[in-house]
Formats: sequence, C-alpha cells, structure tokens
Amino acid sequence: MGKFSERSTETELMDDLSLDQTQLKKVLLDIDRANTFLNGNNLTVQSLHSLIYSKNKESYTILDMGCGNGSMLRTIVLWSRKHNFKLKCIGVDLNEKSLDIARQQSLNFPEIEYLKQDILKLQPDELQCDVLLCTLTMHHFTNEQIPQFLTQFSKLSRIGFIINDLQRSAMAYQLFKLFSTIFIRTNIAKQDGLTSIKSGFLKNELQAFATKLPKMKHAIAQKWAFRYVWVAEH
Repeated sequence: MGKFSERSTETELMDDLSLDQTQLKKVLLDIDRANTFLNGNNLTVQSLHSLIYSKNKESYTILDMGCGNGSMLRTIVLWSRKHNFKLKCIGVDLNEKSLDIARQQSLNFPEIEYLKQDILKLQPDELQCDVLLCTLTMHHFTNEQIPQFLTQFSKLSRIGFIINDLQRSAMAYQLFKLFSTIFIRTNIAKQDGLTSIKSGFLKNELQAFATKLPKMKHAIAQKWAFRYVWVAEH
C-alpha cells in the first residue's frame, strides 16, 4: 500500500471557504458529473429505500450533512416522487457559497431547505431527522474528529444514518488520474479527487469506527467504483 497504508491529512482546495463562488460552482459540477457517471448517488438511494421501506410512516425527514450543492438531496427527491414517498429534506453545510448554489439549483424542489449549521453544535431536538446522510464528506475529517460526528449522527437520527464514501487504494488513485483527464474539467477537482482518495477508508477502519456505536446495527459494504456504503440502524 505504501503511502496508502494510512489516511492522508491533506486539506482539499475546495474546503477553503474563501474560494470564489464561480470556481466553486464549476468544481461541484465536476464532482456531480463524476458521481453521475459512476452511479455514486444511487448507492445512497438504494440504501435509503432498504432502510425505510418497511417503516410505514406517512413521511420521512432526511438530513444531508455536508450537502454541497444539494445534488444528493435532489436525487433523493426525484426518487421519492417516482415511488410516492413523502419527504422533507434538509441540507446542512458550513459553506454559505455552496448553500447559495444549492438553493439556486433546487428552485423546483420545494421538499428541500438548506441551512448553514455546524452539525456538532446541534442539540438532538433542534434538528431531528429520520435518516441522516453523509455522502463523500466524512473523508474530509480526521480519525480523531470522526467519532464525534458519528455520535452526533446517532443522536440526530431516529431510524439511522447512511455514509457513502471512498475506498483508499493505489488502484483507485491511478484510475482516477486517467478518469479525470477525460471527465474532470477543473484543476481543483482533479487535485482534490486524488487527495480525497488518499483520505478515504479501508473497511477495517470503518468497522473500528462502528464499534463506537455498539447499540446500533451496522452493515458496511464495498461497492462499485471504490466506494463503501455504511448503513447504521437504531
């Protein structure tokens, strides 16, 4: 594994809150394009369906932590309309520029609202949800920070949470270099994509994090295109 034996602690360029909104919009569009091509968001949709289909509730509140431009929530809403699930969706992010982009792109999605919020500072009764989503966000945080987030995820969610994130591997790194020359237009997204892979996870690392929440039922599965989907259920 070499340099992939441990998670990288490099900071991604898009995490810089001073990044120009026009640039940020292009970077987020690049990420969406790659995600769509690799079917990434549908992995979360499938997991959400399996988590709620037997609950028989009239409606569900979905909270997306680190929502970016809202692409994941829009995908969820389109799926819910097709399958007659009633949803209230809340996107949470610390970057007001990302939230502005998300609001602009979600004008036809009244099911979604967006909030600038530090999720670690929330009390469970302030923003309770049925299912919390965390897509391509957890790898932005250190091993020391992640248990705090997971504990908060468990407190905020009534049914459970779904984490969709990257597998760390040398093969994924090399393949992304090739992929990005064809499908990624911005240099920031190309560089951040490589940083993201180095900050991704191995299955045993996710399993170790899961032991911090022993009262929840955990399923961690490796998926296509070097992804892990972790479903934790109360």
